[in-house]
Amino acid sequence: MAGMRLFRRRPRTRHGDGEGAGSAPDPRTPFPESPVPSKPEEAAAEFWRHWHAVLPDLSAALGEGHPRAAETLLCDAVARVHPDLQLSLERGQRALYALVVSGREDPALRPYTDAWKAAAPPDDAIWEFHDSVPPVPDPAGVTVNLGAHRIALADVRVVAQVDDADGVVDVAVHHPAFADLGEPERAAMTFLPLEATLGERVAAQRLRRVETAVAPPEGTISLGELRALVLGLPGNVGGAD
Repeated sequence: MAGMRLFRRRPRTRHGDGEGAGSAPDPRTPFPESPVPSKPEEAAAEFWRHWHAVLPDLSAALGEGHPRAAETLLCDAVARVHPDLQLSLERGQRALYALVVSGREDPALRPYTDAWKAAAPPDDAIWEFHDSVPPVPDPAGVTVNLGAHRIALADVRVVAQVDDADGVVDVAVHHPAFADLGEPERAAMTFLPLEATLGERVAAQRLRRVETAVAPPEGTISLGELRALVLGLPGNVGGAD
């Protein structure tokens, strides 16, 4: 579910630049900072003009099984909305494909994702559009390949403690494979099941403290039960994302 992090391209070296014609740029030179648009609505409108222009090529790339080529058609356009936004192309829940442009719940990026979503065309049978990473319909049916490990989310168990006063939940996440994983992999597999279950936005709003449980804890629930618990908290409207 994690989106592709946008990249910044190095400026082209013109003939005669630098100490000699054709000299290679210093690899230590940092990429120039991309400008941040002052008007999110105008930046969003420009993205959707680009979208309609490249849609035939985008559809062809996906139809031929080249998702990387498809993402490349959109990377620069998303960066022009805001350089810190993340892009991913996913299987849709109701449509064939889903385009996700996410600010990873950074409040500073919300005006840009709000403007992007407000200007988006209506979802149809081919495309649906999300301004945060959505949950998967059934996390128990997901298997993650992590190096030599195949990790079924159906085997994830969660300890959940509800703070009724604040309307949030503290969780500890366990999977039997955690004992065989390194610390970075454990961290990734702690948060990925939660985002897959709740979606990025609900997880950010409703989960407070998240811990990794390497040893099997007591009093656990499944990811499906966690979803029902969190969506049943006061103040939730509708489903996860």
